[in-house]
Amino acid sequence: MIEKICFYLTNRIRKKLPDIDDEKAEIINYGLQIVIGEIPKIFVLILIAFLLGVGWLTLLAFILILPYKVFSGGLHLKSHLGCIVGTTLFYCGDVMLSKMIVLEPVYIKYIIILFIWIFGIAMCKLYAPADTENVPIISKKERSKKQKLSYIALTISLVIACIIQDSVISNMIIFGMLFQSLIISRLAYKITNNKYGHEVYNN
Repeated sequence: MIEKICFYLTNRIRKKLPDIDDEKAEIINYGLQIVIGEIPKIFVLILIAFLLGVGWLTLLAFILILPYKVFSGGLHLKSHLGCIVGTTLFYCGDVMLSKMIVLEPVYIKYIIILFIWIFGIAMCKLYAPADTENVPIISKKERSKKQKLSYIALTISLVIACIIQDSVISNMIIFGMLFQSLIISRLAYKITNNKYGHEVYNN
């Protein structure tokens, strides 16, 4: 349903702006898929988070992880219910874990950040932007751009995690970057029965 709405809106935009070529239309459709697809999940996520007593932290985690998530992509669960459950576990789990675990002494924290940065860069090099069959990113130019932005978003986020004094918020960034790097991996796609869209359409 969401795919049809986004396809319809993209075509409407192209009719009003004839200069938009196939590559730009692909980018617009991808953006619409993210925005429209995420809105219901965000409302449910925030509701559950507030019921669990971690509403504001979960909202902050969503904002902090979003740039890296948007650029690096990731798998999608097959049903809307599964997607809502997965999204809630991702963000609420990140916050809960961040409150429970203390990364001390500080050099341990920096070693972990360095490991996650190296791991994340490797995952981005191999898989970002991790697309899906429903929203494939075929354009090599667009793929290259999103991959570079993934590197930048990951690096800036982890630098912030090094600097920020609040240990919970710092942990939220650290674990969030790790989780996001994992969900773009081929193993995560295989476990959830997903396929990379560009591989499907380029074969």
